[in-house]
Amino acid sequence: MDAQELREAYVDFFIARGHKQIRSASLIPENDPTVLFTTAGMHPLVPYLLGEKHPEGKRLCDFQKCIRTGDIDEVGDASHLTFFEMLGNWSLGDYFKKESIEFSFDLLQTVLKIPIDHLAVTAFAGEGDIPKDIETAELWKSHGFKDDQIFFYGRNDNWWGPAGQTGPCGPDTEIFYDDGRKKCGPNCGPSCHCGKYTEIWNNVFMQYFKDNDGKFTTLKQQNVDTGMGLERALRIVNGVETVYDTSLFTGIIKKLEELSGKKYSDDIKAFRIISDHLRAATFMLGDGVVPAKIGQGYILRRLIRRASRYMSNIGIEGINMQKISEVIVNEYSPAYSELEKNKDSIYTQITAEEEKFHKTLRKGLRRFDEMLSENVDSKILDGERVFQLYDTYGFPVELTQELAAEKNLTVDLNDFNSRFKEHQDKSRAGADQIFKGGLADNSEETTKLHTATHLLNAALRNIVDPNIRQKGSNITAERLRFDFNFDRKLTLEELKALENYVNDAIKADIPVVCKEMNHDEAKTSGAIGVFESKYGEIVKVYSIGDISSELCGGPHVTHTGELEGFKILKEESSAAGVRRIKAVIGKF
Repeated sequence: MDAQELREAYVDFFIARGHKQIRSASLIPENDPTVLFTTAGMHPLVPYLLGEKHPEGKRLCDFQKCIRTGDIDEVGDASHLTFFEMLGNWSLGDYFKKESIEFSFDLLQTVLKIPIDHLAVTAFAGEGDIPKDIETAELWKSHGFKDDQIFFYGRNDNWWGPAGQTGPCGPDTEIFYDDGRKKCGPNCGPSCHCGKYTEIWNNVFMQYFKDNDGKFTTLKQQNVDTGMGLERALRIVNGVETVYDTSLFTGIIKKLEELSGKKYSDDIKAFRIISDHLRAATFMLGDGVVPAKIGQGYILRRLIRRASRYMSNIGIEGINMQKISEVIVNEYSPAYSELEKNKDSIYTQITAEEEKFHKTLRKGLRRFDEMLSENVDSKILDGERVFQLYDTYGFPVELTQELAAEKNLTVDLNDFNSRFKEHQDKSRAGADQIFKGGLADNSEETTKLHTATHLLNAALRNIVDPNIRQKGSNITAERLRFDFNFDRKLTLEELKALENYVNDAIKADIPVVCKEMNHDEAKTSGAIGVFESKYGEIVKVYSIGDISSELCGGPHVTHTGELEGFKILKEESSAAGVRRIKAVIGKF
């Protein structure tokens, strides 16, 4: 079974059981300041998990592209990936534990064909006011699981949420592949890291609501959110050792072997890092991310530069990333058509960034020489200097060690590792806090600001350039940030005209109307689709009089007058060819 066959088999299985397929969302989260990228299949569905009606109904399924950035420096081992795909199915207040477990077991047996004696599952052990999830264990037993295949764990392993301080949450049941080896000890189980167990699927049962006092009450709308890692599932189905041995990577690795004249087995770590990073970079570029000094663009730049260094390590010199990116576009376009659609931009951007890094690398080498002149009294390069090369110039510590050895110097690895760990911990903590912070933030203020972005988008297209399109949006409770394609700074007169346009619409107190229609009808009506690939066949179109008509998931105010007023705080460059406006609403 190849990747596309698995995607289709999964979706077809759930369609046959009353689910509607929705399209993969963009890697750029819509109006969510709490994450840089879409990190899971559930992420774009949070408003609907919180109770908003989904236009496609109560049973959904998809395959979703995802990026997680907390472990970039771990990529190269057998399991870590930056980009991955998540197969998911959801019940929005429809079925619950019984049907979810039945569906999962049926798919594992009939589609993945994994023998039951190679499966293990976990359930919530109970904590505080939340009881032990005996129901889930009994449901698994009804499908033939034995006691020694069912494990109970606490909140760290078998509990999801809430996304913020309050909100929906609940126990989950995780499904693991057991490779059959002997247990490493008496406590060996799915939470053990010996390698015997590999997680395949996670079914989250959103059963409770946690309030500000920490009290849990049963939800009226109980949801199911599941996620299966495509790469892991494909590895198990095909009986290969790692995800890098699946068909998802064979074409990329073959191209790297061709360009380098080396075999994958000659430098497994380097081949894996290049394959993962350029796969992630190609998808980011396909969704409109451009290299930059901050945010999403910084992650993209870091991936490209790290891949470049490892390409050099295996003997690939010059500008060659486009050749690898072409393989990724060709192989993934059947599932993600936006890659083919945006391939010219992908190739232009990745080549430009690769060329820029080659220049940066030369600057880094000059800085290394300066460090040597500053270090004449010692045979050891301190960790601070080494980390500066890593953080500022993208030098892997291994490269600095090689350069130092040529000068009969050593690197203070303990000092470097300490600084590196501090940097990594901050990155992970930040990522965790970002993800926890505001997925559920549909507050009154963010709802108003969400509507204001529609008015600003319309103003830009009417006053500045009809070809302007949204390139990104970030909303907090205090302000909106709106990115759009444009190649020059806006004038003060233009900014004032934009403010006046939006404020006139607010004063007119125009109704904000939501209509559900199919995708083709929405296009014919003239509605603008931002990140069109994320919308299903039935979409929501929000209209504000004859000013604005956009495909959007919401939420929005009912009348523009609720915004009271609009003021632009700042207009600046966000990236090459992209401008950014920051604005606030209220009485001024």
